[in-house]
Amino acid sequence: MNIRSLLAVSKVIPVLELNDPSTAPDVARALCKGGASVLEITLRTPEAFDVMTAIKENVPEAIVGAGTVNTEAQIARCKDLNLDFMVSPGFHKPLFDAAKESGIPYLPGIATASELLAASHAGLDTLKFFPAVAAGGITMLKALNGPYGDIKFCPTGGINSDNCKDFLNLPNVICVGGSWIAPKQLIQAQAWDEVTALATAANS
Repeated sequence: MNIRSLLAVSKVIPVLELNDPSTAPDVARALCKGGASVLEITLRTPEAFDVMTAIKENVPEAIVGAGTVNTEAQIARCKDLNLDFMVSPGFHKPLFDAAKESGIPYLPGIATASELLAASHAGLDTLKFFPAVAAGGITMLKALNGPYGDIKFCPTGGINSDNCKDFLNLPNVICVGGSWIAPKQLIQAQAWDEVTALATAANS
């Protein structure tokens, strides 16, 4: 799948900061059961790659990607692990070139019209909008839709249960990313039914 069709699988992409490979498959199963099968595991913990490996090996229905990809070395590791997609918080042409060379679907982020123009000229038509709320939120996305109507976004950053539907109703939003459907306290409590319920509500 290309990145746009991959993102269209779920309305909400869980953005997960996990550090325990032993419980990571349980988190993934709970989310997949609730219809959130596209999982972004951020590279913010030393165990992140081990977490993704555990999910890939034990939860075949999950679509597993790395978030916070900021270096070519991280891209190489993603390729070694045969991950399904990669996400970066910003757009950097050399990093994009390395991602393209890897063959892994890639979602870089933008926050301004200038960054969007650069990404568009590089051939991208699907982008992360980050940090979504801080960068202008719904008002900004509406404004960008005029000159860039062919670009689709996954807004992330400040998205929650109160505003996600407003973002999803925009014509240039394909999905949203957020951490509220798998909060740390529920993961620590291993409250998998509650995680599933949050995922189901978000994707309804």
